[in-house]
Amino acid sequence: MTDLVARAHALADDLLFPAATEVDTKGEVPSSHFDALAAEGFYGLAAPKEAGGPGADLPTIVQVLEVMAGGCLSTMFTWIQHHGLVAALSQADSPDSAELRERYLPALISGELKAGAAFAAVIPTPPRLRAERVEGGYLLDGEAPFVSGWGVIDLLQLCARDGDTVLSAIIDPVAGERLEVRPLDLVAAQGTATVHLGFTRYFLADERVYGKTPHADFVAGNTFASRLNGCAPLGLAARPARLIEDLGKADVAAGIRAEIDAVRGRLDAALADPPSLPAARAAGAELAFRAAGALVAANGSTSVLAGRHPQRLVREATFLLVAASRPEIKTGLLELFSRN
Repeated sequence: MTDLVARAHALADDLLFPAATEVDTKGEVPSSHFDALAAEGFYGLAAPKEAGGPGADLPTIVQVLEVMAGGCLSTMFTWIQHHGLVAALSQADSPDSAELRERYLPALISGELKAGAAFAAVIPTPPRLRAERVEGGYLLDGEAPFVSGWGVIDLLQLCARDGDTVLSAIIDPVAGERLEVRPLDLVAAQGTATVHLGFTRYFLADERVYGKTPHADFVAGNTFASRLNGCAPLGLAARPARLIEDLGKADVAAGIRAEIDAVRGRLDAALADPPSLPAARAAGAELAFRAAGALVAANGSTSVLAGRHPQRLVREATFLLVAASRPEIKTGLLELFSRN
């Protein structure tokens, strides 16, 4: 176990999990959770050593993400959005990105600045967020349906489509006449502070754009991010396994852990075989839902009481059936749920 993973376990077990029911009840992640993540260096997880990060390899990153998800999903899901911008600025090498990288990357790695992400709206055709070229920048129209961390984040990584080109930019997460913010009432993970954003002729200046990518390349390049999104269901499934074992059902817990390992292997293999990734993602989400249900059954009638972990984990597993999902994953889930 690497030092990063050991520190993640300590944070998840000693800080995040003990407070998870209170976070769920209040619908708010305490700022001390994010401060602890920053103090331990976890906001720089996606950065290479040459940029000031830990230079973590994929297995380490996967373990950290899974462990955090098993601690408190609201905290993990809010925090994981940050890493997209860290990775993007770390890898960006165009002249247009140099100023933004120098301006923001060190503070993003340290956690002094916290970022959110909104890029899913550019994947479908037609896109949900469109960009129109004007002098000095672009005008944005459309929506970003789910943006987490509102009120916590300092920067928002935003993508919009100009025809077949995906623009990647950084904007300030501030509501205004051209940017309407509508809080969403979620069945679980309300602490993620997720909102719907509506853009009406919102001006995006050229100097806030750090990348321009053909749509086909952008979709193809989303494979790695999608694989990492598969960490949350597996991390959540691991927590019911531990609680079920505590209830004296070691054989059931062992079965869940074996399935977690198998799905993790499928997710890793899908990096070399992207068409297999949606099915692996679906398997992970279905496993989390089933593992949470097994905990309810093993624990008994108190599972349905407010403030108890089993009912919270079932609702969070429901959230993960659709979070960071795509139509292909939905199809895979329906096949799994309808199997004989």
